[in-house]
Amino acid sequence: MRYWHPFTEDALHQIKKDKITKLVVLPLYPQFSISTSGSSIRVLQSIIREDVYFTRLPISIIESWYQREGYINSMVDLIENELLIFSKPEEVMVFFSAHGVPLSYVEDAGDPYRDQMEECIALIMDELKSRGIHNHHILAYQSRVGPVQWLKPYTDEVIVELGRRGIRSLLAVPVSEHIETLEEIDMEYKHLALQSGIENWGRVPALGCTSSFISDLADAVIEALPCASRSSTRSAPSQCETETEPVIDLFFGSIFAFVLLLSPSLDVKGMICQSHTQASIPGTKRYTNDDEGCLSTRPVCLVLICPIYALLGIQTDV
Repeated sequence: MRYWHPFTEDALHQIKKDKITKLVVLPLYPQFSISTSGSSIRVLQSIIREDVYFTRLPISIIESWYQREGYINSMVDLIENELLIFSKPEEVMVFFSAHGVPLSYVEDAGDPYRDQMEECIALIMDELKSRGIHNHHILAYQSRVGPVQWLKPYTDEVIVELGRRGIRSLLAVPVSEHIETLEEIDMEYKHLALQSGIENWGRVPALGCTSSFISDLADAVIEALPCASRSSTRSAPSQCETETEPVIDLFFGSIFAFVLLLSPSLDVKGMICQSHTQASIPGTKRYTNDDEGCLSTRPVCLVLICPIYALLGIQTDV
């Protein structure tokens, strides 16, 4: 995990010990951000560059998976089930609350997080409509800290405004899993909503180990497997093993991101590479939905880069 045991370094040590010959990296963040998946991948890159074993290893990194059909359908299933609990489901406002990031990440660093989040919500709402569910919805961002501006609108401000507009039923949907799902949404925002005139409050449970969701993650890993040589001989390296297509090269480390968060006057323009600029990790492949995965019987390892707050969210909601 990124912030708790076993750390990335521990996982990579075990990979070498097990003599793994293929590696798929799956960050447990649906959307990509330089402060989440980017920071985790950065740590991975720094270790891989210094180790000959990994420079020769075919590696695929799944940057994001918010658009996957299995993920979208699993989210919609949970929303649909929770709407049925309300006495008048058609009058419920579907309230997506996502973890925010500083605005400078998006505007100055080219972080795709906001665009991916908005696309994710659009996909969820399209699937709801295809099932005959046409509730109104809104997206807001929570958990801001420090003096800098974060992505807007802010969750707490939107809740108050919805109360003023006469909204009486609200279903909160945490777009991803984190500890704030339990503390901020279930406690702080619920209390604020009731104070603001919202009478009926609900919260969609976290995906946790929902079978359709887990199956889709498994499919994502299989699809992202680096292609093995289709030849029966090993006299020459396969295309995938020599491929050096870039993954991501981010200037951000987690410490720098934290400093940026607390430094509103810091100019980051020109300092941060775009999210898809070239990286120097030999043998690495960035996975997209257009890539063709090839299976083999050689050992394969899956690394799940998971923040501790995501782990807590999963455990407590199962």
